[in-house]
Amino acid sequence: MLTSQEKEVLDLIIIGGGPTGMFAGFYAGMRKMSAVVIDSMPQLGGQLAALYPEKHIFDVAGFPKVTGQELVNQLERQLKAFPIAVRLEEKVLQVIKEEERLFRIVTNKEVYLGRSVIIAGGVGAFEPRRLELPGGREVPHKGVHYYINDIESFRGQDVIVLGGGDSAVDWSLMLEGVAASVSLIHRRDKFRAHEHSVDKLMKSTVNVLVSTDVVKVTGDGRLEALTVLNKPSGETQELKCDSLIVNYCFISSLGPVAEWGLDIENNSIRVDSRMETSIPGIFAAGDITTYPGKLKLIAVGLGEAPTAVNNAKVYTDPTAKLSPGHSSHMKF
Repeated sequence: MLTSQEKEVLDLIIIGGGPTGMFAGFYAGMRKMSAVVIDSMPQLGGQLAALYPEKHIFDVAGFPKVTGQELVNQLERQLKAFPIAVRLEEKVLQVIKEEERLFRIVTNKEVYLGRSVIIAGGVGAFEPRRLELPGGREVPHKGVHYYINDIESFRGQDVIVLGGGDSAVDWSLMLEGVAASVSLIHRRDKFRAHEHSVDKLMKSTVNVLVSTDVVKVTGDGRLEALTVLNKPSGETQELKCDSLIVNYCFISSLGPVAEWGLDIENNSIRVDSRMETSIPGIFAAGDITTYPGKLKLIAVGLGEAPTAVNNAKVYTDPTAKLSPGHSSHMKF
């Protein structure tokens, strides 16, 4: 017998409450679709809220810069313009296609029925790549950070940042006016960060060391210094360090998503130009997707969300228009 939860068939089930999922929920409201956003985290915002609440984001149109939490707050405010249900701390275990335009979504708490599905699960389950010294021993010292939730906690400290991507470069620049000193150590000779950010870095007071590895950590339980090796010269030097911020990217896993019968490539879901997966009626958007020329940027995910929603609308209602026109023509 169906439960009361199962009896309601929603137009759209959105799996993932990060920026892409939140904007998909808002846009579903624009298309007058009944929808629910489901996320395993205790709050909306995905990685932005969990890992980068105080980090500046530069790739969202209309914001010269905005912190991760500020962007999440604005997206949540936007989402509340429509009666879109939000279910937090629920992990989606199964997505089952019962028939055309009817999907059963099983979580660790409930069972939902929907006419279409959008998977906006970011990079899936994730954890930071840990700093290991030669021999594979992880550094256990206090003062080693993989996330930053309060930039003020580094005020007056000697801080070292490890990494060569946008996060490492951006954190280094943001800490420049807070910490007593900032050093950025990159294992390679070229950065993966945006060129403009790298130019700012090179003009800053940040001590930049490239082609350099950490070979020793000094401190009795509490971090005191790092010994680093410049690989081209073979020379070592010791750097004073109160706090070490490791930005060696994240190890991600699709988790249960990998078992849903979708076409997966390199830990991502393959989609077509409509953001539809290999299963008709299941769409995907954001960092979890892949297609030729795919860029993993917040701005890209925010653009993919309306494409996925509009095509989900047509899937659930073949008489509907793919696009209702410019949003500036709509009234709230």
